[in-house]
Amino acid sequence: MQKNKTINVIIFGIGNVGSELIRQINTATYKLNQEQNIDLKIPIITNSRLAFFKEDTISNSWETDFYSFSVPFKIEEILSYVKDKNLENLIAIDATASQEFVENYTTLAQNGFHIVSANKFGNALNYQFYETFRETLKKNNTHFFYETHVGAGLPIIETVKNLNNSGEEVEKIKGVFSGSLSFIFNEFSKNDIEFSKVVSRATTLGLTEPDAREDLSGNDVARKLLILARELNLKLELSDVNIESLVPNNLNGKTTLHQFKSRIRELDQSFLKLKTSQKANYVLRYIGELNVVSQTLEVKLVSEKTNSTLGNLSGSDALFEIYTKSYGENPIVIQGAGAGKEVTARGLFSDVIKLSNHLN
Repeated sequence: MQKNKTINVIIFGIGNVGSELIRQINTATYKLNQEQNIDLKIPIITNSRLAFFKEDTISNSWETDFYSFSVPFKIEEILSYVKDKNLENLIAIDATASQEFVENYTTLAQNGFHIVSANKFGNALNYQFYETFRETLKKNNTHFFYETHVGAGLPIIETVKNLNNSGEEVEKIKGVFSGSLSFIFNEFSKNDIEFSKVVSRATTLGLTEPDAREDLSGNDVARKLLILARELNLKLELSDVNIESLVPNNLNGKTTLHQFKSRIRELDQSFLKLKTSQKANYVLRYIGELNVVSQTLEVKLVSEKTNSTLGNLSGSDALFEIYTKSYGENPIVIQGAGAGKEVTARGLFSDVIKLSNHLN
């Protein structure tokens, strides 16, 4: 009888996505054990300041335990704990949205951790970090999985990577990269509702970042474009992306989040004008476009026919059109839920299982 493989998962970030991932792992534990011979344990969970350590694995009462028994931590204390306990097959899951936390990736890899990340900063910092970190992974024989960086649970990065590795020439990638902005413009286009109310609803539903300006500024879409460009071996920086921000200067980052929320209705008039000035049967879409041939990356608001692939989107679906030399004018189209804690957590979980199959 085959002995079960023990995988130790340390989860950094227990907000919406991290909490949902814990639930999914706990639900699937028995099935993984019986069907895939994987014994998946979660000995440590953290938020930005506190960590909860559990001798075996955390249970469904983890929230109560975390509140009662968590302690302030530094990354070095995590490293010491796993070493003292002789934990094997270590996977660090970055479910944060913290640029600062990415600075720990190199240290984690050097100490035997494989990394699964939903944090787009992990692939969108300066190119020197991008390249150096990959050298660190190679040197330490560790893996980095990050399918959720683009398209939440959709297989976008895997598809682009496979096409490129097989010698296919990817010429252009275009689409609605953001599930949150897909929802916002779908709702705004089909309903008689103020733009500010749609944005607030999207935030309440957990589709946007806590500060919706992160989505509306185009920065999130820009990072996804950059990540795909780098998968295609383009040595570009975030500053190379031409971004049309939807946030006016008077409401940008110099304004506090509270001030932005209290003044968000200032957006309504300009977006109503954009909506009503379109031709009949056209809708607004906020898209990303990567032209591989000219090495141009754009994030922009466009008007699309309602019966087009992009114009026909609904809900919080993201849509990616991948144009290649072999496929010509008929792109590979990948569409599905592009936002939400469930699909993002499921994408992380999928990466954990794929990575587990690489480990002894």
